[in-house]
Parts: sequence; structure tokens; C-alpha cells
Amino acid sequence: MYLHQDNLGNPIDLPVGKVVCVGRNYLDHIDEMRSAVPDEPLLFMKPKAALCDMSQPLVIPLDKGECQNELEVAVLLKHPLCKADQEEAIKAIWGVGLALDFTLRELQRDLKEKGLPWERCKSFDFSCPVSGFVPASQIADLQDLTFSLTVNGQQRQSGHTALMLHKVADLLSHMSQVFTLDAGDIIITGTPKGVEALKPGDELTAALDGHVSVSTTVAGK
Repeated sequence: MYLHQDNLGNPIDLPVGKVVCVGRNYLDHIDEMRSAVPDEPLLFMKPKAALCDMSQPLVIPLDKGECQNELEVAVLLKHPLCKADQEEAIKAIWGVGLALDFTLRELQRDLKEKGLPWERCKSFDFSCPVSGFVPASQIADLQDLTFSLTVNGQQRQSGHTALMLHKVADLLSHMSQVFTLDAGDIIITGTPKGVEALKPGDELTAALDGHVSVSTTVAGK
């Protein structure tokens, strides 16, 4: 069962809530996917059953087509937010870590073509592995973080939060105008280019700007 942890492996005394996700927040990924730039943040959610510990073997479906990696900076909230401004949003952050937004890409394409929601390709069990969270007090600038993913020793993704189309404080404030964010919710903030299919046996290392490094492997089910 998933529980929030800090970057040292200590439990964080917050409930496990929903995951609020942001699509198309890096221009290079938008170009990679040949998608349109959204006028406002593109939001979707994953349930708490999607959460799992990134350091444990990662379970991906093997019978639903390609499951692709999307590495993202993740934010854990310690206070609820409802119609919050940017300052209130920043004060509500417990810490920062990494998340993988697993995506069943072939299924997503099919759903898009039919004009249907994305939950079946984004919100399945174990579709959101997360790292431990670095306390916000140790992060000097949320918009000056580099993060990367290597697969089998080869760099696959590399991003910098300065390149977000919508910054962290803006995202949290915007979300809170649409629906209430709760203590224990995780916000994942978009992926840069480099999304590709994963397969059982792949060895992954996800790193956040000298704060977090997680090595793990891919399993199947």
C-alpha cells in the first residue's frame, strides 16, 4: 500500500489523496506528440490506487499495447487549496519529488479519435509511481529544477522547470479555482520530450537536480 515518504524514506503524516495531472506543459513534448498548445492548463486526474513507490519494481500492463514513460516533477500538498492565489498555493506545498505518468499510448490515440476521456489509458492501478519528497524548505526555486530519466543507461528524458508553459504556483492556483485540492494530494506538472515504450526488465533511474535519485526496474502483469 502506498504511503507518502520524504527523500530519506521517512513517512510523511499526510493522507493519500488524488493525483492531479497537467498535460502539454512543455513545448518540446507538445511538438513530439504533434499536439496543439492549450489555451489554459490541460487537467486530468488519477485515483489514489494509481500511486505506488517508484523505488519498487514498476508494474505495467502487458496486454494493452505500449506503456510509455512520462517523467514529471511532483508536488505534495500539506494544506487544502480552494480559490487560492499564487502565494497561498506556494505556502501549501509540503515538498517536491518525481513521478512517472504511465500512459497506454495506443489506447490513448484510440480514445482521442473517438472523443472519449483518457482515464482508461492514464488512471489504471500503479500508473503513477512516485519518489520520496524533498521538503519545500530545501528547494530554493521551483522554476529552477532539472530532472532526468535514464533507461538501460541511456538518457531518455531531460527537463528544466523554467521551460514549463504554466508555472507551479500558477497551476496550483488555477486548479483551486476549478476544484478543491486537499492535503495529501499530489500534483504532477507535465513531461518533457522523450516518451517511449517501456518493457519488462528495463532499468530506470529518475533524478531531480541533486535532491532525489531513484533506481528501479520494470515488471509486467
